[in-house]
Amino acid sequence: MVNLLEELQWRGIIYQQTDEQDIKELLENEKISLYCGVDPTADSLHIGHLLPFLTLRRFQQHGHRPIVLIGGATGMIGDPSGKKEERKLQTIETVQENVKGLKKQLEKIFDFDGSNGAVLVNNYDWTSTMNVITFLRDYGKYIGINYMLAKDTIASRLETGISFTEFSYTILQGIDFLHLFDEYQCKLQIGGSDQWGNITTGLELIRKIHDGAKAYGLTIPLVTKADGTKFGKTENGAVWLDPEKTSPYEFYQFWINTADEDVVKYLKYFTFLTKEEIEDLEQSLKKEPHLRKAQKALAEEMTRLIHGQEALNQAIRISESLFSGDIKQLSAEEIKQGFKDVPSYEVKETQELGLVDLLVQAKISPSKRQAREDIQNGAIYINGERVTDTSYQLTENDRIEGQFTIVRRGKKKYFLIKY
Repeated sequence: MVNLLEELQWRGIIYQQTDEQDIKELLENEKISLYCGVDPTADSLHIGHLLPFLTLRRFQQHGHRPIVLIGGATGMIGDPSGKKEERKLQTIETVQENVKGLKKQLEKIFDFDGSNGAVLVNNYDWTSTMNVITFLRDYGKYIGINYMLAKDTIASRLETGISFTEFSYTILQGIDFLHLFDEYQCKLQIGGSDQWGNITTGLELIRKIHDGAKAYGLTIPLVTKADGTKFGKTENGAVWLDPEKTSPYEFYQFWINTADEDVVKYLKYFTFLTKEEIEDLEQSLKKEPHLRKAQKALAEEMTRLIHGQEALNQAIRISESLFSGDIKQLSAEEIKQGFKDVPSYEVKETQELGLVDLLVQAKISPSKRQAREDIQNGAIYINGERVTDTSYQLTENDRIEGQFTIVRRGKKKYFLIKY
């Protein structure tokens, strides 16, 4: 079997380790429990959350037991890491709703069965019952103010201001590591590079409360793009794992549009393809970049992992239909996904529709004269089929599942007619 740490190094996934040699020996000699956490700041994860959890899954594939922590308690406080100002506090109801959404998505990424089946925990379960005296005496006593002030996440906020609430966040996360160390013999925490300060607070608590006991931390680099823009953002905002927020087609499109400069790095980071498979795709990228095999593999692997094979098939079908212009084979559901962002126009079902009038009303052509010219010149397509008759009337047959008609003007300009 491939050595796990060597594989992580090859994939470029390791950013910092608390003790490289000790972690190496630990992983070679034991099957350990390790954890990664996320705060429920929204009701869905986005792709910026993926890398630490996919890394945790790699540990599971090598026989270790992953503990997936959702921060039902810490999510009510707010992590100052990477934030220039105080977060708005969320209500307990909102946080609990968010926990449900995240739980559903994390259950798709991990295998919860077998001897090293993943364990899902919520820190609200052990934090919500703790009173302030316990917090200060049993935990606060062990963490020095100077130690906390030296942490980047806190130091960077001292000038702009940080509340005691966010200041104490790192201790709460440290308590999580200590709790998992005690309850599950959890010896390693992994997280994004911005979590280093929080991870080391947990190590400090474990060491002081358990007379020098050792646990470890490993962080993962921030995902960057070669052009300097932020990874995981599109013109429409974040790329969510929730199919209601980002459809599987949009999700697929995000990955397939990865730049050549980034695609091999992302194949290493995010997919479970082997070294040999990724190296073959890298060769294809160099020799035949126009085939975009690397991008297709990345988009297929990621969409299958998060949304399943059926949703992947659907995303490919929508993409191919849009590329070929053959719209008729798409279902209404697929049209909703594929044409989410195109200009649309709503028509009453009973309305008699001449094509010329529709083109003007829906602002597809600027005037009736132009509309007639567009039709006569062969620039207008209804559901992928060219129409050249200026007296054409739209009928029931032009409605896909009675809900939509797709009008195309020229090669690329699509418009969605809704009934």
